Amino acid sequence: MALCFMATSHLQQPIASASPTPQDKGRACRYVGQAVRALPIRVITVGKKRSQGVRLLVDEYKTKLKPYCSFEDSLVRSNPRNSQDVRAQVEDEEVAMMKLIASDDWVVVLDERGRDVDSEQMADLLGDAGNSGASRISFCIGGAYGHGRQVKKRANVTIRLSSMVLNHQIALLVLMEQLYRSWTILKGQNYHH
Repeated sequence: MALCFMATSHLQQPIASASPTPQDKGRACRYVGQAVRALPIRVITVGKKRSQGVRLLVDEYKTKLKPYCSFEDSLVRSNPRNSQDVRAQVEDEEVAMMKLIASDDWVVVLDERGRDVDSEQMADLLGDAGNSGASRISFCIGGAYGHGRQVKKRANVTIRLSSMVLNHQIALLVLMEQLYRSWTILKGQNYHH
């Protein structure tokens, strides 16, 4: 069986359905009951060493996600050169993050100025990514000063997990729970009510 991937220029464009409108709130996921291509997921987080409690919960959700997709967690060290200049700090973090993003990744940037998505819309986002021709979904969680321009430009979609600013460890846990919830929605399983 041959697989055909679309050109990467298509992957750079946001998918319209991944940009929810207020009318989309509360509606059912479009992909429930349909076959959804399970792309490997990579979460790239800028931050420092994680607490033991966060590591335990991350491991728990990695185990929960195994039946649905492969999962990789990458931690980019925040402010690797201990710069006092915020711009230099963000640029260093951005360089490290961009090295982890392949040209055929479907990139989701998590940012406080991103679009609100509910759980069904997050499931739609996974379905859209699976249909995009991408080889992997990369979720990007920025450091204390956010994402650099290149990461923002590379995003297929930018979302937020909350109207509040979240610490990178909390954002990671919320994202992982929502990824698990999204897969249970896609599979029609009894987790999301």
